[in-house]
Parts: sequence; structure tokens; C-alpha cells
Amino acid sequence: MVTIQIQTQDHSYPVYLGEGLRYQVSKLLSKNYHNILVISDDTVAQFDYVKDVVSSLTSNETNIYTYIIPSGEASKSLEQFGNIQTFAIENQLDRHALILAVGGGVVGDIAGFVAATFMRGIDYVQVPTTILAHDSSVGGKVAINHPLGKNLIGSFHQPVAVIYDLETLHSLSLNEKRSGFAEVIKHACIADENLLHKLMNEVRSFNDLSNDILYDSIGKGISIKAKIVEQDEKEHGVRSFLNFGHTLGHALETEAGYGELTHGEGVAIGMVFAAKLSHREFGANPLPEGFVDWLYQLGYRFDIVRKLDVPTLIEQMKKDKKNSHGTIRMVLVEKIGQPSLVPIDEHVLKIELEQFQKEVVRYVKGI
Repeated sequence: MVTIQIQTQDHSYPVYLGEGLRYQVSKLLSKNYHNILVISDDTVAQFDYVKDVVSSLTSNETNIYTYIIPSGEASKSLEQFGNIQTFAIENQLDRHALILAVGGGVVGDIAGFVAATFMRGIDYVQVPTTILAHDSSVGGKVAINHPLGKNLIGSFHQPVAVIYDLETLHSLSLNEKRSGFAEVIKHACIADENLLHKLMNEVRSFNDLSNDILYDSIGKGISIKAKIVEQDEKEHGVRSFLNFGHTLGHALETEAGYGELTHGEGVAIGMVFAAKLSHREFGANPLPEGFVDWLYQLGYRFDIVRKLDVPTLIEQMKKDKKNSHGTIRMVLVEKIGQPSLVPIDEHVLKIELEQFQKEVVRYVKGI
């Protein structure tokens, strides 16, 4: 087991990374809780991961409650948020209760937001079961979606621990592996050129994701995020760099309809487009030769870009939380490991998106 310590301005917590940790949750908690609410989704529950976690918690002194949401981005809704709050109130949870989020990014986001707001904030622990959640489970950003945009309703609420059992990643579908791996690529792009080249050399398909590669790449991804979060917990500065690829990515997710495009697929497309703008801004292509071909080989879809209306995408991009005084600001990279937040003129954005729609034809056709 590897332990990575996360230090924010007024809070410190461990990230435990290892195998079989879902059976050791009670041992890894820093204190005892009289009431514990386990929140998960129906996909995770079918693999018995919830059962495994609950079994590790069972004692005569602890009341354990379980709430299962439907899997998928659509569950990050005001309605589902209200339902969980009602369940917690009806079961008489108090300010000293604990919420355990067992699942991927959707579960972690909504469970974390429930924890941030129930009784004005209670403890929660992230128990990630996806590659994607190596990013979302660390750093304390919790949120739900609004029909008009992704993650527009949320807060900053740090977990008291992250317990990451790598064994759960082997049950992921191909789509889930692809979605999560995009965030690993993102961390490499903004902070670790050597990691990016290693991934491009060693991962030619998702059958290549061995335990050694997962340990190394996820551990490095978490460490990269930890370093940034320590500098900027509330996203006033460098933390925005973690949103490389997300400005267009979130817009694509919203316009395609939640569930039609995975988060990672949106981010992958967004990174390629951000690199295109980086080339325009800084005069050189920051991505390694063959990067886009590698993404295509791994199965990332580009066709969705051609199907969506550019002015509508831009309106979605205007809702991005990085924007300032009505100006769209995007994370670009001068070169791998050197990100910056750059204002983008709306007219330029329209021209570049329309050109991008034409360029992705090659990857749609597989030419």
C-alpha cells in the first residue's frame, strides 16, 4: 500500500493506494463513527464492492445505511441530491455521521456535495472504483449538474481520506477505462512530459493497463494533483490548470446530452482542441508527434464535434467557471508541463471550432 498525503490550507488527509483496501476501510478510518451512510450506484453494487465495504464496517456500535443511485451522469441532479438528503434526515444522521462514497466520479461528486451541505457539512471518505475517480476523488471539488450546465452547483469540501482499491479497476468496461485514462493523460500533459511519453509507448490498447502501469500512472496523477491543490485549494490560480481540455469537454458533454459522451471522451477532444489553440497562441504544437493518432488508436471518438452547433457550444463554454467578466479563458500549454490560462476572443474561438470540425473528419473516417 502507498500513502500520499494531501495538504490544503487548513486540512490534511491521506490517499491510500493499494489492492484489497475495500476490505480494510474500518482500519483506515481515523476515528469511529456511530452513523455511516454508504452511497454508491447500481453498477458498482452489482460487483459486491458495496457489500465488501459494508462488511468491513460492521460492528455492534455502528449504524450503517446504504443508498444506491442509478449509474450515470444524469444522477448528478437536484432531484437525486434532495432524495439523498431526505434519506439522511429520515434515518436521523447527525453532524457526527460519516458518508462513504463508493464508486466513480458521479458518486463521489454527489455524495461529497451531500456531505458538504448536510447539517452544514459532515465528514466523508472517497472510495474510488474507477480510473476517472483518481482525479475527482482528490481535491475536494464536489458538485451536481444543472440542465443548463455541468457542475454549476457545488462547493469545496475536502474528504477526510481517500481509499483507492486498484482491484476494483479490473471490472471496468472499456468505455470506463477510456474515460478515466483521459484524466491520466491530462495530468501528464500539464506536469510530466516523461509520464506522457511513457504512456504513449506502453499503452497501445487498454489491455496493456497492467497493475504496474496503474500503480505508476495513477500514483503520479494523484501526486500531480496534490501538489497543485496544496498551492491553490479554491481554484483562484494554478488549480485551473487541472481543467486542461475541460472547457470544450464540458460543453460537448452538455450539448450531446449527459450519458451520450463520457467525461473522458469530452476531455480528450478538449485537449486536442486546446493544443490547436496553443499552437495559434504560442507558435508551436505542444503535443508530441503522433499524439492524436494515439488517441484515435485508443478509441477516443471525434465524430461528436461535427454533429454539434458551434455557436451553441460557445454559449456553453461561456458558462465555464474559469471565465472572467464575460471573457472565455482556456487552459493552454506552451509545451508539455507548461500550462497557462489564456483569454480567447469569441470570434477566434468560432473560427477555430469551425476549422476543428473539418479537421476531425480524418479521425471519423479513420483515414
